[in-house]
Amino acid sequence: MANTEQKKIRVATTSLAGCFGCHMSLLDIDERLFTLLEHVEFDRTPLTDIKHCGPCDVGLVEGGLCNAENVHVLREFRNNCKILVAVGACAVTGGLPAQRNHLDLADCLQEVYVTEISLHNGLIPNDPELPLPLDKVHPLHEVVKVDYFIPGCPPSADTLWKFLTDLLAGRTPTLGVELTRYD
Repeated sequence: MANTEQKKIRVATTSLAGCFGCHMSLLDIDERLFTLLEHVEFDRTPLTDIKHCGPCDVGLVEGGLCNAENVHVLREFRNNCKILVAVGACAVTGGLPAQRNHLDLADCLQEVYVTEISLHNGLIPNDPELPLPLDKVHPLHEVVKVDYFIPGCPPSADTLWKFLTDLLAGRTPTLGVELTRYD
């Protein structure tokens, strides 16, 4: 009888400055998750509630970088993942959070926390527990080496499925126009 025991690859995910839509697409793989779990062991993900990434084969990152904590998490994640994948528009380009990039950060904070009409005696938060905002929102590749990019807002479950099954089969992931068009 052939040995059907195969070493599972370790996969971790994290979400930075984004909406969590890319993780929802991963969950939208639905029943195919059971097939995936035959070949994958999840490390840090919303499914496991593990807070720090251990050594992994593949790391999937959604969201861009808008504060110092995002940068710290991304660097730690990159150090623990053999393959790092930027998932979704925010990770690939900065996405919607990067729309603030044309604004001065100080002016933005002033308007949001102090001069907004609905506020009475507002103050800009200044607590050491809050991560320091970056002047601009950055895509992942501006801070660490990214091995693969999966565009979309969010990419579909089928796109993530195709990418992961290509990796599992030892193929270089390729996403045709049917998986990367946005209409």
